Amino acid sequence: MDERKEPTMRKWLPLVAICAGACMLLVDVTIVNVALPDMARQLHTTFSDLQWVIDLYALVLGALVLTIGSVADRFGRRRLYLIGLVLFALASLTCGLAPNVGLLIAARGVQGVGAAAMFATTMALISNTYTGRERGMAFGIWGAVNGAASAVGPIIGGLLTANFGWRWIFLVNLPVSVVAVVMTLRVIGESKDPHPKRIDVPGMVSFTVAAGALTYALIRGAWTSTETIALIAVTVVALVTFVIAERRNAAPMLDLKLLRNPTFTAMLLAGALLSAAAWAAMTYQSLWLQSVLGLLHRTSPRWMVGLGLLVIALGALAQAVLRENSSWPVVVPGLVLVGIGAGLAMASLTSTAMSAVPWQQAGMAGGALSAFRQLGYALGIAVLGEVFDSGLSHSAGPGLSAALSGGQAQAVLARTPALAPVVHRAFADGLDLAYVVAAGFGLLATVLVFTLVRPRPQAAAAPATGEARSAEPAPASAEA
Repeated sequence: MDERKEPTMRKWLPLVAICAGACMLLVDVTIVNVALPDMARQLHTTFSDLQWVIDLYALVLGALVLTIGSVADRFGRRRLYLIGLVLFALASLTCGLAPNVGLLIAARGVQGVGAAAMFATTMALISNTYTGRERGMAFGIWGAVNGAASAVGPIIGGLLTANFGWRWIFLVNLPVSVVAVVMTLRVIGESKDPHPKRIDVPGMVSFTVAAGALTYALIRGAWTSTETIALIAVTVVALVTFVIAERRNAAPMLDLKLLRNPTFTAMLLAGALLSAAAWAAMTYQSLWLQSVLGLLHRTSPRWMVGLGLLVIALGALAQAVLRENSSWPVVVPGLVLVGIGAGLAMASLTSTAMSAVPWQQAGMAGGALSAFRQLGYALGIAVLGEVFDSGLSHSAGPGLSAALSGGQAQAVLARTPALAPVVHRAFADGLDLAYVVAAGFGLLATVLVFTLVRPRPQAAAAPATGEARSAEPAPASAEA
C-alpha cells in the first residue's frame, strides 16, 4: 500500500465506526416491516400484536434520544456510544433467539435504548472528530449512509427473511456491532463538555414523558378515543413542565435559547419533516409490495437542504401514480428521486444544525435533531397511515380495508379471486393519497428552510485545531 495514502485512510476510520452504528439502528427502524407475517406464523400470534415489535422500538428511541444526548455531554460521547453498541448487540441477540412474542417485544424495547444512545452521540462524535472541510465531507458521507439505511431496511429484511428466516434480521447485527466496538475503542477519542453541568433530572423526566406520550399517541391513532386524548393531554402538560423546568434551571438539558437561532430551529423542523416526507410512506408501500405483489461544504445549506427537500417532495409525487394494474417498477423513479433528495439535504442539514451551536453543546444539539427526526418519522407514520386507510376504505369499504391494511391481501384473494381488481385499485388509491400528503410535508419543509435560513457572506475559515475550537463557539452562520 502506498504509505502516503495510509494516513488519509486512517483519518476516516472513526467515520466508519460511527456510520456502522448509525446504519444498524436506522435499518432496524424499517427492517422488521416485511417479516411480520412470518413472525406471526412462527410465534403463533397475531399481526396486530406484532406491531409492537416496530412501535416499541420507535417509541423508546424517540423518547430517550435527547435525554441521552445531554448525558453524553457530561459523561463522554464515546462512552455512551459504546454502551449503546453493546446494549444494541445484546438486545439483537435476544430478539433473534426469542421463543415467544413477549420476549421479542421486550428485547426490541431494550434495543431502542441502545439505538437512542448511538443516535444521540453519532453527530457529536463526527462534529468533534473532524473540522473544516473534512467535517462537511464526514457529514456528507454520514448523511448518505443514513438515507440509504432508512431506504434499504425493507429490502434487507425481505432478503434475509426469504433466504434465512426472520431471526436473521436481528442476528445480522452481531458481527457489525463487534467490528464497530473494536474500531471505536481503537480510533475514536473521547469528548465531553470540559465544564460539565449538573444533570437536569426534571428536564429529562418531563421531556421523556412528553416524547413517549406523543409517540405512543401517534402510533395508536384513534384520535377521538379517550385513551388518545389522554395521551395528548399528558404530552401538553409534560411539555409545559419541560419548558418551565428548562427556563428555571441554570444548567438545562436543552438550552431553549438555541431555539432563538432561526437556522438551528429550521434544521430541527426540516429534519422532522424530511423523515415524514422521505420514509414514512415506505411502511405502507412495503405492505403493498409484499401482500399484493409478493415481493457542502461551500454551498449554502439554504440551497442544499431546500433543494433536497424539494426533490424529496417531487419523488413522493412521482410515486403517486399507481393504477389498478401497476407493478413495482412504477415507483422506482420516485424512489430514486427521494434517495437523491435525502442525500442532498441530510449532510448539510446535520452539519448546519451542529455548527449553529457551541461545540460544548454538541451532544445536546445532536440529541435534539435526532429526537425531531424520530418524532417526525412517527408523525409521518401516523398521519400517512390515516390517509392510506381512508383511501383503502373509500375504494374497498371498511370491512375489506381492515383486512388489507392488516397485511391479509393474499388471504382475501385466495378466498375470493374475483376481488383482485378491487384490492389492486384500493391499494393504488390509498398509496396515491399517502404520497401526495408526503409531498406536502416535503414542500412545507422547503418553505420553512428558505424562509428561516438566511444566507450571509462567507465567514472566515474556522480554526482547524481542537484547542482553537474550544476557545470559542462554532459559528452560528447559515453557511455550512
